[in-house]
Amino acid sequence: MRALVVYESMFGNTEAIARSVADGIEASMHADVVEVSAAPATVPADVTMLVVGGPTHAFSMSWPSTRRDAAGRATSVISGDRGIREWLGALPGVTTKTVATAFDTRATSRLTGSAARAASRRLDRLGFPLIASPMSFRVTDVTGPLVDGELDRAYGWGKALGSDVVVQKPTRPLVRSPHAHLYRRPYPQGQLGEA
Repeated sequence: MRALVVYESMFGNTEAIARSVADGIEASMHADVVEVSAAPATVPADVTMLVVGGPTHAFSMSWPSTRRDAAGRATSVISGDRGIREWLGALPGVTTKTVATAFDTRATSRLTGSAARAASRRLDRLGFPLIASPMSFRVTDVTGPLVDGELDRAYGWGKALGSDVVVQKPTRPLVRSPHAHLYRRPYPQGQLGEA
């Protein structure tokens, strides 16, 4: 069993969350962490779980224009040319039994939208069984830093995800997790709602 964590990050906050989620998953299975520009064009057949994460820009996944704006706020950014929107848009439909979920980073305001919800809808349309509801991790401001405790929360979420996959042996679409209390809102399989 193997997990693949694909992330997009501008200022390092989403990368830190991705690495913490992967560390949690490692309690159950091996987890590779890949920046989106280095992500494979298709999900490898030996990947049991795919976790996709990115920053929330303009209420959703980033666009080239929002990444350019982010680049103007820092001396360098991690994911400048390609985001998870483009990566997911280029993925073919599911040919494996890989389960998936998504996370995002976003400002503490409730008016920021969610890149994770948009990524989850895209994953669902591609045919990935969703193992968990989209998860958001908070940053104090557009450029960060992360709110205190978010790295620990990401580790716990990753640990729960890995445990769920191992326990449920993903040979069929997965339903509500026994760790649902760690998720913001559990949705029935394939029916993600809007806030």
